[in-house]
Amino acid sequence: MGDNMTGGAVEAGAVGRRVVLCGGAAVVGATALAGCASGNEEKSAADLKGKEIAKAADVPVGGGKIYGDEKVVVTQPSQGSFKAFTAVCPHQGCTVGSVANGQIKCPCHGSEFKIADGSVTKGPAAQPLKEYPVQVQNGGIVVT
Repeated sequence: MGDNMTGGAVEAGAVGRRVVLCGGAAVVGATALAGCASGNEEKSAADLKGKEIAKAADVPVGGGKIYGDEKVVVTQPSQGSFKAFTAVCPHQGCTVGSVANGQIKCPCHGSEFKIADGSVTKGPAAQPLKEYPVQVQNGGIVVT
C-alpha cells in the first residue's frame, strides 16, 4: 500500500509539472504573439511629420516602394505625383509585401490596394490603407 501511495504522489507531482510546463508555454506563446503584433503598428502622421521617408528618384512611376523601418509605402501613380500610405494592412496587421501593376499587395491574405489612393481592390481587407500627406522637398518625399 505504501508503494501505491508513493506512486500516486509521484504521479500527482508529474501532472503538476505538466500543468506548470503547459501554462509556462502558453505565457511564452502569448508574449511572442504580442511582440509580433506590436512590431507591426502603423506610424501616425504626427510621428512622421517633417521626416523624409523616401527619395523621389527611388520611387518608380506607376509603382512604389515599401520602407519597412517606417512602415510606409510610397507610390508614384503618375509622373511627379507622390502618395504615401501605411504599409500595415488593415485586415490583420501584416506588412504589405510588394507594389506591382498599380497595386499594393499584402502577402498574408491577398488584399490589394490602389497605388493612387490606397483603396481596396481585393479583399479580405475592408478598409483602405491610411494615407499620409506628403510633398517633394529637395528631391525627398517628406510627410507634411
